[in-house]
Amino acid sequence: MGWRIGVDIGGTFIDFCALDTETLALHTLKVLTTPEDPGRELLDGLASLAERHGVDPRRVERFVHGTTVGINTVIQRKGARLAMITNAGFEDVIELGRLRMPEMYSLFCARPDPLIPRDRIFGLAGRMLADGREEAPVDLAALPGLVETLAGLAVEGVIVAFLHAHVAPDHENAVKAALAALAPGLFVFTSAEVWPVVREYERTTTAILNGYVHPRVAGYLGALETGLAGLGVPTRPLLTRSNGGLMSAAEGKRACVSMLLSGTASGVIGASWLARQAGVANVLTLDVGGTSADLALIVDGAVLFGTDETIGEFPLHIPSVSVSSIGVGGGSIGWIDGQGILRLGPESAGSSPGPACYGRGGTQPTLTDAMAICGYLGHAPMAYGQLDMDAAKARASLAPLATALGRGLEETAQAMVDIAVSELFVEVEKLVSRHGVDLRDFALMPFGGGGPMLGCLLARELDIGQVIAPRRPGVVSALGGLVAELKADFIRSLFVPCADVATTTVREALADLAAQGERWLREGQGFRGSAVSRVSADMRYAGQSFEIEVPLEASDLAAGNWPAIRSAFHARHLAVYDFDDPTGEVELVNLRLVAVGETPPLVIAAAAPSPGPAVPARTISVRIDGAPCEVPLYLRGGIEAGQTLRGPAVVAQEDTTLVIPPGFSGHVDGHLNIALGREVEADRV
Repeated sequence: MGWRIGVDIGGTFIDFCALDTETLALHTLKVLTTPEDPGRELLDGLASLAERHGVDPRRVERFVHGTTVGINTVIQRKGARLAMITNAGFEDVIELGRLRMPEMYSLFCARPDPLIPRDRIFGLAGRMLADGREEAPVDLAALPGLVETLAGLAVEGVIVAFLHAHVAPDHENAVKAALAALAPGLFVFTSAEVWPVVREYERTTTAILNGYVHPRVAGYLGALETGLAGLGVPTRPLLTRSNGGLMSAAEGKRACVSMLLSGTASGVIGASWLARQAGVANVLTLDVGGTSADLALIVDGAVLFGTDETIGEFPLHIPSVSVSSIGVGGGSIGWIDGQGILRLGPESAGSSPGPACYGRGGTQPTLTDAMAICGYLGHAPMAYGQLDMDAAKARASLAPLATALGRGLEETAQAMVDIAVSELFVEVEKLVSRHGVDLRDFALMPFGGGGPMLGCLLARELDIGQVIAPRRPGVVSALGGLVAELKADFIRSLFVPCADVATTTVREALADLAAQGERWLREGQGFRGSAVSRVSADMRYAGQSFEIEVPLEASDLAAGNWPAIRSAFHARHLAVYDFDDPTGEVELVNLRLVAVGETPPLVIAAAAPSPGPAVPARTISVRIDGAPCEVPLYLRGGIEAGQTLRGPAVVAQEDTTLVIPPGFSGHVDGHLNIALGREVEADRV
């Protein structure tokens, strides 16, 4: 008997999924994070799994870890002190950016301070041209003096980012080699090694993010490897990465930027597995944790990806699961702004002290406290028995807000819930507009500790007709680590017309990318299983400034089947923008390849149905839509496959609570997902 373990660290809890590879029994656990002692919660959780479920660390066959250490480093601005070397005359590339403001209609908006200030950016003579030819050699003779300057600035690392390095990285490589000899104590990253893509700003900022988080990520992963080895875990840890795949911890120490969205992406991957299990093709995922809410789309069973995600205040240009995040979580604190308006978040109470109702010293009014006052919480053991609900402390925390607003306590709590739903609604609208989908064709899947409490309320506002509540919503991100595959992205910027003249160039680039992917899997990851590759291209009409990614067939690219390639682009452009020009000239900007080491599918047998209505444990008093009502309370462990239930109701379990408003009814499928549908003529309470 062996074990596969998936772990995800959030703002309040660390989540565990442990799969017995012989019986396929799945055990779950949540443990409060320990911000004062990072890493302790992981060891505590593994010890608890051993005690509760007999998980033997010495029999762990696969250990997958998602972490927020990278993204938190950026958000908190606690990264490395960096310098940058670029072409002389281009030292202002970071300051200029794309000449866009974060909020284009705000007169008071300001761009964030860069991670490398202008006085630590240095120009070096030398120039490579866009076609890869050298116009002027790089001035390596200036480096000894520059190294002395860097020593005086007490920098920890250097980012080297030159023009056109994605085509010809020779100058970057030469500077990196010289710095290694002159200043071996500095770590150095080049833009071409991090992400060799056209457009110097995007390539440079991605390299900066990689270097900024490198020391903390590398230190954390080193401690993780040591801790697991000390427990006797025989396998090396794998990490979830932003593209929804996995990589080794050894690679993660260098490719740090690839794991900035690891936990977020893992949740979407777990949700996509649950959606396939439930037989649902189109899903809007809602992951509400302690600090934030993450939204993503699954279309025709496939997770949507993007290259323009945001990390804190900074753009991330590597392929990532396309996720919209908003500072609305269970720990989000309610407050009143200067105009006397009730607001929610983004500041969060986190796990320490946490919401007031947790009884751990928190006094600020949080969304979780508001839900406790509405009667949703405290009807079953919380967080696997680690928390006891204290409704009196929740009420005390909201009392100052209610007084300041001149409202009743329950009315204020309902207002906080309504604000959370409203802010989620706005963020969903942005996500849907960006990807051009119709939510009437989608089901909503809420998960995380807070998602199931808000899911039906949000679905109602969005006019979504179906809500799928997984059996274990609180640990979906940890589950994602169990079902994810080894995956890496490779890119080549080409800038060629979609015509016969480019066939040889594209064919050679495709072969080179395929060879890189094969080396990464076999040599870099030691993978010996079945591998596949997926190909796409960033394409645009001639004259457009930006491009869209289009999935393509490798056989069409290798054969130069340009009519099929152009047709795929026209269809994608029409789907995104509701416009296409079949006679327009089409350009292929970047060729992309994803190398995938396939994981044996996780298949859990469906339970035999027990038809009939679910039996409530008792009746409880709650407030839904501001109105008091008596509703049945169901305990999730007592609900069986084939049973039905109807709202209004509350379903309590150890990792979360599901709130079912009036107008929703549903059934429990063979995998114990609760599939809820809306009644067309339903009225609110």
